Amino acid sequence: MEMLGIDIGGSGIKGAPVDLATGEFTRERIRVATPRPAEPEPVAEILARIVDDFGWSGPVGATYPGVVVNGVTRSAANVAKSWIGLDAVKLFDEATGCPVTLLNDADAAGIAEMSHGVGKGQKGTVVMLTLGTGIGSALFTDGVLVPNTEFGHLEIDGHDAETRASAKVREEDDLSWEQWAKRLSDYLAHLEALVTPSLIIVGGGVSKKAAKFVPLIHNVAAPVIPARLFNSAGIVGAAMAAAAAAQAPTARDLTRTA
Repeated sequence: MEMLGIDIGGSGIKGAPVDLATGEFTRERIRVATPRPAEPEPVAEILARIVDDFGWSGPVGATYPGVVVNGVTRSAANVAKSWIGLDAVKLFDEATGCPVTLLNDADAAGIAEMSHGVGKGQKGTVVMLTLGTGIGSALFTDGVLVPNTEFGHLEIDGHDAETRASAKVREEDDLSWEQWAKRLSDYLAHLEALVTPSLIIVGGGVSKKAAKFVPLIHNVAAPVIPARLFNSAGIVGAAMAAAAAAQAPTARDLTRTA
């Protein structure tokens, strides 16, 4: 079965049809730069363009970089504040002409990684982190998602964690891999003290360079491993969410991966 997934990120909006059985793209991914400022209507126009470019007419899954409750976006850390309280599903439905299922971007990445990546079959408490413009988080217990965690906004030494340890900050502050790994280690140790995970998965585009920083992480008891799906996980998880909603449109249970 094939489903279209679209991942709305702080720097780019990416989409591709996904083979749900394998988690692989069935056609080449489309990427469009996220509008500046990232207001709702211009973002909706890009979603419509991606849908049109693929000639898609069925359900669509989409991610959002913040809290999503029943299709309403409740936070806006790295996009325009006009998203807060917006019925984003209604906006996207109207823009694309397709039924859209919307969920938090890190939750989508986690769903994909727990189904098709290194988290598959993992029991206990698993934390998935997406390191990019900010830090997204997804929390699972025995394969079941606890949606809309915002662990990237934990306060450490008076700072929002993602303002010190995101991949974007590493680039903007020209940090060495060692310097960034130190900040990341402090963040992970703090997170570990709160939720005691049995596994920490690090994703996002920077996970392709995991060999440069994962071995430098210290003072963290849980295994820290790079995501297998890298930066494709959000698209895959969005497609999976759309398929789940299509099968159970009244329940809209997008939390279970196993």
